[in-house]
Amino acid sequence: MSLINKPAGTRRVVIDQITPSIDGGRNPFKRVIGDWIPFTAHAFADSHDLIQVELRIRKVDTESWQLFPMPSIGNDEFEVTYRTDSIGLFEFEVVGVIDHYGSWQEGFQKKHEEGIPLDLECRIGAELLEQAAKRANKKHATKLREWAAHLADSTADIEARINLAYSRHVAGIARIYPQRNWETTSTRSLVLVERELAAFSTWYEYFPRSCVYDGKTHGTFKDAAKQLPLIHKMGFNIVYFPPISPIGREFRKGKNNTLTPSNDDVGSPWAVGAKEGDHKSILPALGNLEDFQHFLDEAEMRGMEVALDIAFQCAPDHPWVKKHPEWFRWRPDGSVQYAENPPKKYQDILPINFESDDWENLWDELKSVFEYWIEQGVKVFRVDNPHTKSMEFWRWCILNIKAKHPEVIFLAEAFTRPKRKYFLAKSGFTHGYTYFTWRNTATELQQYVEELTQSESKEYFWPNFWPNTPDILHADLQTGNRATFIGRYVLAATLSSNVGLYGPAYELIDHEPYPGKEENNHSEKYQLKAWDLDKPGNIRSEIARMNAIRNKHEAFQRTFNIHFIPCSNSHIIAYLKQNFEKTDRFIVVVNMDWENQQGGKLDLTAKALDLGHTGTLRLVDHFADTPKEYLWDDKKPYLELNPQTCPAHILQIID
Repeated sequence: MSLINKPAGTRRVVIDQITPSIDGGRNPFKRVIGDWIPFTAHAFADSHDLIQVELRIRKVDTESWQLFPMPSIGNDEFEVTYRTDSIGLFEFEVVGVIDHYGSWQEGFQKKHEEGIPLDLECRIGAELLEQAAKRANKKHATKLREWAAHLADSTADIEARINLAYSRHVAGIARIYPQRNWETTSTRSLVLVERELAAFSTWYEYFPRSCVYDGKTHGTFKDAAKQLPLIHKMGFNIVYFPPISPIGREFRKGKNNTLTPSNDDVGSPWAVGAKEGDHKSILPALGNLEDFQHFLDEAEMRGMEVALDIAFQCAPDHPWVKKHPEWFRWRPDGSVQYAENPPKKYQDILPINFESDDWENLWDELKSVFEYWIEQGVKVFRVDNPHTKSMEFWRWCILNIKAKHPEVIFLAEAFTRPKRKYFLAKSGFTHGYTYFTWRNTATELQQYVEELTQSESKEYFWPNFWPNTPDILHADLQTGNRATFIGRYVLAATLSSNVGLYGPAYELIDHEPYPGKEENNHSEKYQLKAWDLDKPGNIRSEIARMNAIRNKHEAFQRTFNIHFIPCSNSHIIAYLKQNFEKTDRFIVVVNMDWENQQGGKLDLTAKALDLGHTGTLRLVDHFADTPKEYLWDDKKPYLELNPQTCPAHILQIID
């Protein structure tokens, strides 16, 4: 079709600049159930005719539209606010049509004021009512024809006819039935409405195979379930397992990623698949499906959900390699291509070939992996390295799953370039890992959070802040101390409403690095670990205190409600967090010099803070061992933080 073909000439309304809308509507923006969404559109027509504009919205794959008139707010802009009342993938469009009767009525009133004879004008209005009657339901059609007859009757009292022409009631009914076959419809756009857990989640990752904690005995789902009370007590609402599928034996990695494993090495869970089964199977050493479902029940009983790691890659002995060799790349010597990220080599992992001629069956099979685990009761998934798979696959896969299972949450583990991260978010991933780990000064962190919360990306990219993972032990933690681990978790948990950590490594301050690498020595990815859960100096109580504050206060249950507060000391970062109604308000202050006491003045004069106090500001520090009250009389209060006693204040503003 030529781009310069004639459009339908009767569609005179122009619709432009619909907001919110991502990439012309092709990709969804995101909201949470209960949110109010102001939809706006620019709309106009040629000449002086009035127009009617409305929003139409419905769940994808349903027939009935919800219709909402969009009143004019001036300057050819129209707006309506829609409240989300159910979760799911929705499509919407904006429709505009010439308001012939309203235009006539406006012109009629002007001519009446000018003293122009009105009989002919009344007859024109009668014709418009007759036309509306042909499009109306039976009840309205009868009334419209009665009014048309009276308006067209030149022998009737002119004042009565004029009153009828002015009638808002008559106009209100006539305008229900415009010439719809002449209407202009915008391109359809998408919006994802997520459940509350998508906006506010606290993740705890641990390896079920290590839950005997002696470093020798392989743990099971039953052993992992014994840790749920402790994890729940710390205030987490999602427990997350690395892949639970069978682990390949061919080219299995040993401790610390060695290429020469011993017979008792357990391998990496991310080397998925073996003779025991594929991505829809369970490693027998962990238990069976019944054991896993019992674990789901135990978590649910405590108000927690279970996240599974889905890694679309295969061990060399994964059943797919023999059954579907076309899904992999083969080298000239007849060997299959394993994963590489030079200088890193993953001989135990085969990447999937998304350029396969059999790509449609491949896509269907990958999607069915999610569908299988959803059937077993899993509603949350962490996806390993999605940026190394087909981008269009993710959009197709996730949006189709969300249309059928809107409760499902997807976390993208994509430490990659920004544009790729953002495209994954547009494709439907609920959360994304971020660069939080590598922002280690107050200035860097403020700039990064402002990028996430003040740019267009906030419409689709919801950050999930993790201070550590099984893959990442940043230099700041390697050289850090107890204050570093406490402070980094406070930052993650207050800057983002979605946060996670890898334990028990984090609360036990396990920070011995593998020489020359940004990861833990004796990594749990390749071996069973012996953990002393009661190790002296652990920060479990501080994590629990932070999570309790998050769980109790709305101010920390959203990400984009932040205003940074200038401080005279560059080591100190400070910011205001508050709920929408401004009834739950906190000032968070963190000393990011983890070794030394630092002090500085906060500047509370900024208009954006709107603290609304002219005298004394009363605050309570909820992160202290016992809540401590402060009174600030100054608009530029001075405070000091000693990281060895407490690196942070979480100060509730008391009205």
